[in-house]
Amino acid sequence: MALHTWLLYLTAVIGLALTPGPNGLLALTHGALYGHRRTLWTVAGGVSGFAVLMALSMFGIGALLKASVDALILLKWLGGAYLIWLGIQLWRAPALHLAAVVPGAAKPGPALFRQGLLSALSNPKVILFFGAFLPQFLDPQRSLWLQFAVMALTFALVEGLVEYLLARAAQRIRPWLERSGKGFNRCCGGLFALMGAALPMTR
Repeated sequence: MALHTWLLYLTAVIGLALTPGPNGLLALTHGALYGHRRTLWTVAGGVSGFAVLMALSMFGIGALLKASVDALILLKWLGGAYLIWLGIQLWRAPALHLAAVVPGAAKPGPALFRQGLLSALSNPKVILFFGAFLPQFLDPQRSLWLQFAVMALTFALVEGLVEYLLARAAQRIRPWLERSGKGFNRCCGGLFALMGAALPMTR
């Protein structure tokens, strides 16, 4: 993967990781309930689930490329349209509201890991998203699986760091979400729409 392509991918992944979603909300909740150190189990489970879904998406993309390299161009345009649609949905989404939590009995680490893993795997939209997102950065002339390894590692590090920071900031970020969550959704939704419109036209 070329450096400029990776930097563009890194920027997009940071924006994706900052977008409100089930795993980010779970990290916030567990951070408030169990503390940020124990929530590392939750974060690890979520990142593992996303890696599995990325692999499934990449497997499908690889099969498509074997059938026709030109299919990647079509996939990029369809993916761009899907990203625009996601941006519109996020723009219209209501702000997240976190109910106040009361510290309870600590759950064992493997149970938190399993909860984070299932939260990621139980969202079929994630596979569709990766199917739309990843082709925008692929070079069919380079090793598909090497590119996947770079993409997966980059995503895992960024997503894991963001979820951990959310867990650490759980108590402080709740009032901000209630005040500014709608504007934040619109900002992220606009970025998704712009990305969906621009990325298919890149070479």
